[in-house]
This record gives sequence, C-alpha cells and structure tokens, in this order.
Amino acid sequence: MRIIIISVPSKRTALPDYVKSLAKGMESMGHRVDIMDAWTEDGTRLPGYDYIVVAAEAVSFFSGKIPDALSKNLASASSLSGKKSAAFLKKGGLFGNKVLSNIMRAMEKEGMVVNWSDVLLNAPHAEAMGKRIGA
Repeated sequence: MRIIIISVPSKRTALPDYVKSLAKGMESMGHRVDIMDAWTEDGTRLPGYDYIVVAAEAVSFFSGKIPDALSKNLASASSLSGKKSAAFLKKGGLFGNKVLSNIMRAMEKEGMVVNWSDVLLNAPHAEAMGKRIGA
C-alpha cells in the first residue's frame, strides 16, 4: 500500500523521531511510505496515495490548537473524499484529547475517512503503531 505521513510538528524543525519510527514500522510491514513536511510542502500530491497518516503536535503545552500548516495542506489537495486515514498526536500538553479531535475534524472537513487515531508516547511506541497500519 502507498502511504504518506504528513508530519506537523508544532514549529518548523527537523523531522521528529516519532515520525521516522512510525514510517519504519510501516515499511517493515511491506508498505511504501513517503514523509511530507507540512511546513515546507503543499498537499498537491496527497490524492496519489492509498492511505494518509497525520502525525501532529499541539501548538503549545497549554493549547488545544493544531498548527495552521495542516489545514492549509489538506485544503490544497484536490480530491481527498473517501481516502482512508489515521490521526496521531505526539503526547504532550494538557489538552491532548482536544488536539486529537481538532486534527480529525480538519481531516474529516476535507472528506477523509479517519479509521484510526491514537496518542504516540515515544519513538518505540510509534514504530509499534506503524506495524499495525493495514494489518
């Protein structure tokens, strides 16, 4: 299966370890995985994938908001209706459930079908979650 992971860290930084581990877990199951940085790329290539995974962080520890980069990327994609997807949130902050809900709301607004969501505790946990995609 062709899978893309949209990495949405709270600020423009290097690729987080949990995103690399998530991709490693998916690749170990035989999937072809690409990673997209939401801060530097647009969503024009998203319709070409079978499964879309969003791995995001909260804007700040005391906030329930998600970075604007995610909404902009999803809106720039042409046709995401009916795409299977998953939403993952890096653990941290006081309003984790609200942040995860906001991620899923942004995805469903574009017509995506979110069939899995979870909170990632650390890199080994992310790799274990990656092995469960498509299984």
